[in-house]
Amino acid sequence: MFFKYCGECGHKLDDIKCGDDNCRICPSCKKIYGNNPLPVVEALVVNEYNEILLLKQNYISNTKWTVVTGYMQDGETIEEAVAREVKEETGQIVTNCKYISSYYFAPKHLIMIGFIAYVKKEQFADSAEVDDLKWYKIEEIDNVIARENNCSGMHFDMCKKYLC
Repeated sequence: MFFKYCGECGHKLDDIKCGDDNCRICPSCKKIYGNNPLPVVEALVVNEYNEILLLKQNYISNTKWTVVTGYMQDGETIEEAVAREVKEETGQIVTNCKYISSYYFAPKHLIMIGFIAYVKKEQFADSAEVDDLKWYKIEEIDNVIARENNCSGMHFDMCKKYLC
């Protein structure tokens, strides 16, 4: 995240060198700010029938589907963030999750932390964040998943080797 002003006192930050990194410092309270990406969890949700749950968020795409993603909250572990986001966006309860990979998503300055989230198929929950939810067979995913300026397709590709 790139800060221009201090989150503590509101002063405009000055650029400084912090070892090999470029940082910013508040001239008033001396708080240092790095140029750190925000952590985001990303989960491919899979049920006991080996179906994959995708969601549609019209602000992202009216035609393509995505995996569950969400920002981490202060004080939670990565696994807790996966379970919370899956529950909030779909109503599914994560019984187990498997770390797959992490990578930097430059367009939005995010560090994506990818998992497979295993669930037992339940009714969908209402969510203000999601416009639609649908279970897909693995072989159907390539035709519907978002790839352009979106991490969902890349995450699905990385998860394939772990799916039956």
